[in-house]
Amino acid sequence: MRTKLSQFVFDLPEERIAKYPAKNRDESRLMVLHKDTGEIEHKQFKDIIDYFGEGDSFIFNNTKVFPARLFGKKEKTGARIEVFLLRELNTQQRLWDVLVDPARKIRVGNKLYFSDGEGSDILVAEVVDNTTSRGRTIRFLYDGSDEEFTKELHRLGNTPLPKYIDRDVEDFDTERYQTIYAKEVGAVAAPTAGLHFSRELMKRFEIKGIDFAELTLHVGLGTFRNIEVEDLSKHKMDAEYFRIPQKAAEVVNKAKTSDHRVCAVGTTSMRSIESAVSAEGLLKAAQGWTNLFIYPPFDFTIADSMVTNFHVPKSSLLIMICAFGGYDKVMNAYEVAVKEKYNFFSYGDAMLII
Repeated sequence: MRTKLSQFVFDLPEERIAKYPAKNRDESRLMVLHKDTGEIEHKQFKDIIDYFGEGDSFIFNNTKVFPARLFGKKEKTGARIEVFLLRELNTQQRLWDVLVDPARKIRVGNKLYFSDGEGSDILVAEVVDNTTSRGRTIRFLYDGSDEEFTKELHRLGNTPLPKYIDRDVEDFDTERYQTIYAKEVGAVAAPTAGLHFSRELMKRFEIKGIDFAELTLHVGLGTFRNIEVEDLSKHKMDAEYFRIPQKAAEVVNKAKTSDHRVCAVGTTSMRSIESAVSAEGLLKAAQGWTNLFIYPPFDFTIADSMVTNFHVPKSSLLIMICAFGGYDKVMNAYEVAVKEKYNFFSYGDAMLII
């Protein structure tokens, strides 16, 4: 039987979409779903430590969000244009894949001007290609050094909060829409399961003897692009860059081979490790691009538990969660989450599947 997109629909009241994070990172709510029995527990996120012990390992995605949303104006008309930077294609030529809004107003050859609102335009870009209906390739016309160019991009850019948060970016978002362990710049969205971990909780993990493994997957459009086919076997994910260092593989394999728990923090960590499985069923060091799309049925090899947020209906993220926790159990858990007034999406509450 084919797995169909229409199986991953649920009713979500608008008020359940979190517009703001919890006051403290580790004080969001935590639903614990036992995948063997379907039992559900309601906890606070800091209680997650009670489910793990010495020798267990957690896998974190240390990607760092860059201020990917720019607001500029179109030459001649001065029309306001939003440019969302997806990924750098060529450093020397300053070529970027971007999304533009409104897309219908932007054509190849148009110039876009970006300023900080305090005077003259600081950056100019030229549209050089149409890549998709909304997407474009642009070239920034900048003569300074790479370091100066990056500095200007970061100064002009805004924290790329998802559209469904539906409010202006506030000062605290710069810090809260970023994990505390973010290091490797390159993501256009936060790996949101990791937003719940505080420095205090991480220290408690260390004291308890729980090991950490860090990998990098730069979250891009592939994670969030709408699925437009009913038959999931026909969906093609956009590729995203990932890197698993040798040290991370060693930490994870030590836990696996000694019958300790391995917990993937977030769908991006899970996609990365399932893209780098050795012939012996262990995690291997790897880097490159992955377009792995995980949907039921799927045999998971590395992690036996995972932390995740509550996701959008019909998304690749929800579909992966159902593959890991079991379709019926996860969809039931989502019904319970709505009934119990859990908060959903990026700034929402968390789920531990164990």
